[in-house]
Amino acid sequence: MGLSGDFPNIMKTVAESVMAGDGARFAALFTEDAVYHDVFYGSFRGREAIRDMLENRFHRDAANFRWDFRDPVSDGETGYARYVFSYDSRLPDAAGRRGLFEGVSIVRLADGLIRDYREVANVGPGLARLGFAPERLEKVMARMARDLANSDEAAGHGG
Repeated sequence: MGLSGDFPNIMKTVAESVMAGDGARFAALFTEDAVYHDVFYGSFRGREAIRDMLENRFHRDAANFRWDFRDPVSDGETGYARYVFSYDSRLPDAAGRRGLFEGVSIVRLADGLIRDYREVANVGPGLARLGFAPERLEKVMARMARDLANSDEAAGHGG
């Protein structure tokens, strides 16, 4: 059983566990078959994959995380929260620079746990702040454009 549908507390715990690098606490927020759709790393299914994403990707590539959620709202099945997220990059071509991003988390819940996490994030300014070369920014934006065009939600919107 999760956090009894207390969505603001769920999101607070998401932020705290990410900032601490606590993969076990983070994964415990999700259903066994949950999917975490990360804007950078892609989709991860199941608690172990979600834990691994946090411990072996997030904290491999960055440090000193801060994640502030604002205005969390939920009807018990779906929740939304605006956020500002930042970190110090460990990537070789951006080491030591601080990325700063804003976005919205979209969370589907089941029995007080997260069954699906996805986000809409404004990544361009954050990646530019990290010093990503224009070609690399173009590659990221092209992938995001493909992902959106291929999503179920974009069906009927045209090519």
